[in-house]
Amino acid sequence: MFISPAFAQAAGGASGGGSMLTQLMPLVLIFAVFYFLLIRPQQKKAKEHKAMISAVRRGDKVVTAGGIMGKITKVHDDDRAMVEIAEGVKIEVVQSTLTAVMSKSEPADGGSGKKGDDKKDDSSKDDSSEDREGAVKKPGGLLGGLLGGKK
Repeated sequence: MFISPAFAQAAGGASGGGSMLTQLMPLVLIFAVFYFLLIRPQQKKAKEHKAMISAVRRGDKVVTAGGIMGKITKVHDDDRAMVEIAEGVKIEVVQSTLTAVMSKSEPADGGSGKKGDDKKDDSSKDDSSEDREGAVKKPGGLLGGLLGGKK
């Protein structure tokens, strides 16, 4: 008597054929959801952080993982950087602990001069207004940008 229900259950499972696939489908679906909701965004964030770290240069205002805000004074080749947190107070940090770049420094090759030239060519203003606009754009030059003259 006990044997007949066991045979009936075994026969019903074997006749399904796709039983193995239907049992694995929820597991595969859960893995896919985890990949697209957790793993992939984390990889994207890590890639962006690595790009941010490689783009850090002297003069950038940064925030460390400990919440310390300062300005990069020197970038070493071996993943270290000197950060000035107050006038005359410099600390050495590992670049991977930099969490954000608050403001980028001006390009050293004078990229702002090219932008001003393009605006002068495109605008239809008279010469006096162009001079005033140029004076507003260039008040500190590179040092003004590093010391907070431009906002």
